[in-house]
Amino acid sequence: MSERPKLLLLIPHLGGGGAEKVMAQLAQGLSRKKYEVHLALATQAGVPADALGAGVTVHALGASRVRRAGPRLLALVRRLHPSLIVSGMFHLNFLVLLLRPLFPASTCVLVRQNGTVSASLAFDGLPGYTRLLYRLLYRRADRVICQSAAMAEDLARELGIRSARIAVLPNPVDVGGICDAARSGPNLWTGQGPHLLAVGRLSAEKGFDLLIEALARVREQFPDVGLVIAGTGGEEAALRAQCRRLGLESAVQFAGQVDQPAAYFPGATLFVLCSRHEGLPNALLEAGAGGLPLVAMPASQGVVDLLDQQPGAWLAKEISASGLVEALLKALTALRPGERFAHAFMDEFQSGRALAAHEELLDGVLRERRL
Repeated sequence: MSERPKLLLLIPHLGGGGAEKVMAQLAQGLSRKKYEVHLALATQAGVPADALGAGVTVHALGASRVRRAGPRLLALVRRLHPSLIVSGMFHLNFLVLLLRPLFPASTCVLVRQNGTVSASLAFDGLPGYTRLLYRLLYRRADRVICQSAAMAEDLARELGIRSARIAVLPNPVDVGGICDAARSGPNLWTGQGPHLLAVGRLSAEKGFDLLIEALARVREQFPDVGLVIAGTGGEEAALRAQCRRLGLESAVQFAGQVDQPAAYFPGATLFVLCSRHEGLPNALLEAGAGGLPLVAMPASQGVVDLLDQQPGAWLAKEISASGLVEALLKALTALRPGERFAHAFMDEFQSGRALAAHEELLDGVLRERRL
């Protein structure tokens, strides 16, 4: 029997946002019969041996910052001699592709792009040279993985990468497990409601300030409305101050880092994606898996393509507090208490189907390298 190819998956650390969750699920779900699976954590110093279950070897590199993980990552790659590396976040992608000339010549490199390149460059306050790094480094990848056709088209247009080097793959989502949690978990909500749930890093692009502003106006028609925001980040103090200014301290709960947002699905009236820009966020997909009604900003063409005209989904007409108010009021007026939806668009994100699509890509890239 031939030796299994070694796969090395890379993320900054466990327990982060959607990108880290996706890569951890890939590490857990990819076939052990076909691959020898390794996961490297650039900025994590230690991890329980069974953190991802049997069959995944975890390497905690323990660098203080991603950009300082280069020497340890290079040493790991030279020791493991992996057949294929998959990197999961753009700043880690830059590091991996910068180091690629020093990797074994037989090692393939794939990078996952988690956001829309044009929006990230325009709105995320990135240094001016970031576009140049994207253009120079992403061409070193054997494939760039995007989560939607719209994201892939944007990447090809912005960076001049040939479409043949870009793959569109769905994020794997544990639909069954999320559905079970949504049905059987305790109700964590208090008050009459309606109850709104939002999940994400507390940063400007996530648009929680727009949601809080919208909530103040929604309260005029739904005076008992409550909001839980699950996440941490640098904008928390400003968001709390905004709540005080608008008299929403009792209406908004900051839940902090929540590893399993599905814990809040029982009793939630709907999920809100209020981002100014996104790729195709995992939090939205997990809410869809749980059957929650969805209200979303048109944060990317991928989000619009996914939700437009779908039962149980309401898209704001524009990225603004006013647009969000209109969509929220439409949803809250139409919904019955506790109403849930079997979102048909979630089929392609089922773990088995999404993992099979990833394995097909990995196998294809490995075949190309052998030819």
